[in-house]
Formats: sequence, structure tokens, C-alpha cells
Amino acid sequence: MDQESQANMDQIHLRIVRVTEDLRAIQQELNCAAMQAPTDPELMEALSEPPEMDTLQVLKSALDQMRHFLWFYVEVMTSDSEMGEKLRQSLRQDATIRGQENFDRQFQSASDSIMLRYLADHKNRKPN
Repeated sequence: MDQESQANMDQIHLRIVRVTEDLRAIQQELNCAAMQAPTDPELMEALSEPPEMDTLQVLKSALDQMRHFLWFYVEVMTSDSEMGEKLRQSLRQDATIRGQENFDRQFQSASDSIMLRYLADHKNRKPN
């Protein structure tokens, strides 16, 4: 792995650590609010208003999407199967050919189509 790739991986690692810490803090704050809400009618009303609920729905949706993606990513990257290796090679070739700027868009598109193929090949297998 060259220095630039290692630097990118280090940045991703740091972002994951920061996001994880932020999510834990959000969970703790929401938990405290939920415990206080039954005894505070004004807080209960504020927490259930549309702007607050919309924000929580957006967060929930993003976390659900990330959970699905991470499941797929771990399956592909840790799979010792021939299909897993082909998928990794395909992703590496796409990144090399089209450059880093387009990689995010290509990876999403590739991962979507690969996931559909993977699920079609493993219809009876469930992630959990």
C-alpha cells in the first residue's frame, strides 16, 4: 500500500472513530431525554414535534443504510470465496481505471449491483 492510500485509510479510520463517539453521545443524550420526558410534559411535546422527529427519521435512515452497506462490505472483504475475490478485483480495477475522484460514485454503483448479484446467488442465506 502506497503512502497516499495509507493516509486515506488513516483518515477513514479517524472519521469512523469520531462518528462512533458522536453516535454514542447522541444515544446517551436521547436516552436521558427519554427518561426525563415522562415527568416533563413540555419536554415530551418538544421531543415529539415534527422537526425533531424528522431529524431522527433522517438519522435512522442513514444508519439503516450504513448498516446494510457495512454488512455487505464485510461479507465481500472477508469472503474467501472465488466470488469475493472477483468482487475485490473488480473494485480495485474500477478505482485504478477511473481515478479516485469517481471512485465513491463507482463504488456505490458497483456495490449496489454486486449486492444484487450476491443476494440473487444466496437467496436462502440471511445476514443474521
